[in-house]
Amino acid sequence: MDDPRGRMTKDGIRIHEAADFAGMHAAGKLAAEILDEVAPMVAPGVTTGELDDYIRTRIEGSGAKSATIGYRGYAHASCISVNHVVCHGIPGPKVLKDGDILNIDVTVIVDGWFGDTSRMYVAGSLSRKAERLIQVTHDALMKGIDAVRPGATFGDIGHAIQNYVEAQRMSVVRDFCGHGLGRVFHAPPNVLHYGRPGSGPRLEEGMFFTIEPMVNLGRPETKVLADDWTAVTRDKSLSAQFEHSVGVTADGCDIFTLSPAGIFHPTW
Repeated sequence: MDDPRGRMTKDGIRIHEAADFAGMHAAGKLAAEILDEVAPMVAPGVTTGELDDYIRTRIEGSGAKSATIGYRGYAHASCISVNHVVCHGIPGPKVLKDGDILNIDVTVIVDGWFGDTSRMYVAGSLSRKAERLIQVTHDALMKGIDAVRPGATFGDIGHAIQNYVEAQRMSVVRDFCGHGLGRVFHAPPNVLHYGRPGSGPRLEEGMFFTIEPMVNLGRPETKVLADDWTAVTRDKSLSAQFEHSVGVTADGCDIFTLSPAGIFHPTW
């Protein structure tokens, strides 16, 4: 489904109207609320399928739709990526163990607008190396968001993330990226989490997109498993990810997917 409103840049990026921010806030708020509610459920002994069942029920109960159920044949209301799974982990019978770290990624559709966000969780106790990985990944997302303003470029966002992560002796995944969204799930631009300052399209007020860096403790390379969804680190190192949906404003950035309870970071 295409969105007839607003205009397109020469790079194919839609420029949304001021009224569209309210729709994105409503969708982002629901997605973030659901991730808030899941937080106390994450514990050793719980299956990823049980977490997904709650998310599906909660979305349906709110009158919204899951963007992922039926997307390219995907059958679940979330992606749940545990330990060395980088992204697109499929919920199922896997039982969480003490010390597991996991990313839960949810996208909802509210009145035609897409709210897309993910964050990290910990089952039980948190190891020092996992804690540091999660902190660096969270801070990398926020540094990327801090680079968002009219006149900046998408390369500025990627550079801010890459420069910070690599200074911490970790690596940025290059095989997956953020994306435009709005009244569609995925649209231009590709939002790379690495890059050169000043490169790529220029940001304009009204652009909506996700920033969602994936950071590995080891090397950046990934591989996709035989299920055609699950991406893992090739070297089996731990991976973490945080994601916000944002809109470019006249003087900076509007985050649509802030945690209403203030628990976006798992050590809250």
